[in-house]
Amino acid sequence: MQESATQTRRWLGAPERAAWRSFGIAMLALTFALFLALFSAAVAGEGRIWLAGITGVGALGIAVWVGVAIVPTLAKRTSLRWIAYQIDYKLTRDGMIYIFAVLILVLAAVNTGNNLLFMILGCALAGILISGVLSRAVLTGIELKFDLPEHIFAEQPVVAEMEMRNEKQMWPSFSLRVLGEGAKNEPSQILTRPVYFPYIPRMSSGRQKVELRFPKRGVYRQSAFGIRTRFPFGFFEKTRRVDAKSEIIVYPAVGPTEQMYEVLPLLSGEMSSYFRGRGVELHSLRDYVPSDSARAVDWKVTAKTARLMVREFAREDERRLMLVLDPFVRTEKAETDEVNAPHEQFEKAVSLAACIAWHFHEIDSVMQFRTDRFETPMAAAGEIVYDALRELALVQPDDSAQGGAFLDDLVTHNDIFKIILTARPQRTIPTALWTSSYLIFIDHL
Repeated sequence: MQESATQTRRWLGAPERAAWRSFGIAMLALTFALFLALFSAAVAGEGRIWLAGITGVGALGIAVWVGVAIVPTLAKRTSLRWIAYQIDYKLTRDGMIYIFAVLILVLAAVNTGNNLLFMILGCALAGILISGVLSRAVLTGIELKFDLPEHIFAEQPVVAEMEMRNEKQMWPSFSLRVLGEGAKNEPSQILTRPVYFPYIPRMSSGRQKVELRFPKRGVYRQSAFGIRTRFPFGFFEKTRRVDAKSEIIVYPAVGPTEQMYEVLPLLSGEMSSYFRGRGVELHSLRDYVPSDSARAVDWKVTAKTARLMVREFAREDERRLMLVLDPFVRTEKAETDEVNAPHEQFEKAVSLAACIAWHFHEIDSVMQFRTDRFETPMAAAGEIVYDALRELALVQPDDSAQGGAFLDDLVTHNDIFKIILTARPQRTIPTALWTSSYLIFIDHL
């Protein structure tokens, strides 16, 4: 009720009074012209030709004056955007049957000359015309808004929301479907399933939840949407194209993988060994186990207690690490057949890097992420993990001769434990990296 009152006040506001006055004058003038035309026809039947001619010319003159003086003024105040809407028509199966029935009516009416058949034919043709007019009215005045989550991971379902707003002041819209449309060179589209809106009232909006799933990492684009309807009779499928320049970045999948299950225990052991040996402040004493180094044995305490005791030092740099992805791949063919191509192995490496980054984010580590072209600061993993995932979503394999050379620069960071994923041959890895890094070779994934 409040919306209707607001709309009425807007229609009757000062800016619209001139238009309403012009409309009223036009209606009165055309009504008077109609009476003159009827009067002209009546007097012509009585044989008063001169009077019939004068009144007929007067009616025609009034109609011409309205068309020249008033109609352009009213047209300037009318939004004609709907004329520019491009609507594609496709004949449906029901429409083919209907057209076939109309052709039969045409043949029957022409051959028999039956007036009833001509009337039925006229109604059938009017149905096609009404279908076109109503469907165009349903498709016009529609605006779309597509809201996506901020962070999207591959192979994980996400829920988006599509809003359709009906801007028409008088008419509702019925039975609309929204589909993703794009160029032929744009295979990675965002919307792959239609979204159905049964009814949108005038000057109102409707919302629908959309579940999306993206099979792989990377950039997904949507250049346009198609609003499609078969309203009212289903004879034609009408589609209106709506431009929508949308682009999202899909992160690699971070779910548990076989490689992660294999790497994580080894990785935890390497980090524990590295960090335990770096401390200088005594933390505690414990019994010796076969995996301990003899250098960690406290011989004085051992002599007093008559059993081997080991010193443990405090970890100065606990959970502080650098995650490195080397995008270099070797493209030469191996002598033996391999199950996976280099680029497929690189995709596994990217997914593993994403899983490792997310793991250390969950345990609140301090982390830095690097590739040959990208570097985050050393910070809490929660602050840089999405920057790292965004780079992992976009990184591409590099088969140039210089690929992998940036690993040589990491030698100077011997105070930080590094997790390096690389396809470089083991003999080319700098010796200093082996003592402060855990290396995962992409070729072995």
